[in-house]
Amino acid sequence: MEKEIRNKLIDTAIAQLQYSYTPYSNFKVGAALLAKNGQVYTGCNIENASFSATNCAERTAFFKAVYDGCYDFAAIAVVGGPAGKPVQAQDEPSGPCGVCRQVMQEFCGPDFEIHMQKAGGGVFTVKLPELLPFGFTKDSMEA
Repeated sequence: MEKEIRNKLIDTAIAQLQYSYTPYSNFKVGAALLAKNGQVYTGCNIENASFSATNCAERTAFFKAVYDGCYDFAAIAVVGGPAGKPVQAQDEPSGPCGVCRQVMQEFCGPDFEIHMQKAGGGVFTVKLPELLPFGFTKDSMEA
């Protein structure tokens, strides 16, 4: 993926942090999902006092896209960290949780890229099989 597109996704994900609703953890996450048709779907995490009802930024973006009828994705940028601390200052990139990784597995192929902001503004990029080795897929249901 072109560096310019990747950086635009990161910037878009950072912009989503302002919409995050995190009164319990104070850990804000933003996401920008790039569909293969060029459309970008955004998301933020939305907490709930009943933690199981919380929705992650990545899933918010995916569910918005699927609701719009989009099922083909190229990449996602995920950024996050404690409220009030710049994302670029985080020691480690904020990676997707296990549930989000499984949602990615449902809709994305092995070339799907996950971009995560690192300290100092760098970007850490992995492909889906690196993030979720031995992922449970539709094919697993038939085996």
